Amino acid sequence: MSDLHIRPAGLTDIDTVLRFWREAAEGTSISDDHDGVARLISRDPEALLLADRDGRPVGTVIAGFDGWRCSVYRLAVHPDFRRQGIATALMEAAEQRFLSLGGRRADAMVLEANERAHHTWAAGGYRREDHWRRWVKPLSD
Repeated sequence: MSDLHIRPAGLTDIDTVLRFWREAAEGTSISDDHDGVARLISRDPEALLLADRDGRPVGTVIAGFDGWRCSVYRLAVHPDFRRQGIATALMEAAEQRFLSLGGRRADAMVLEANERAHHTWAAGGYRREDHWRRWVKPLSD
């Protein structure tokens, strides 16, 4: 897959990434806006990985590390480019980032209803942990 280029997204990529997520990502997040993505990139410039082919965005993953946990969010591949190894390449890049930072285990947030994603994560060696549940509290209205 030599024509695939994976790089950290920069501040100039924010609008492109947001458009991409509206088309390719499953569901939305409270942080899916310009300010939210800008905060991510400003705080950790290497966390948001963008895959492109011929200058066109085809995939993303957020590989966040807070010094304690390796967290994976927003693994998304454009529908026209699925089943071509892009998700695998993005996850390999994320896992290499985690290893270089001293990470020990990656945790992925995966929507329960997104069964297609369950197969992707399982194929990548991830397993579901049913004894954990995510608890959330919005910090603003």
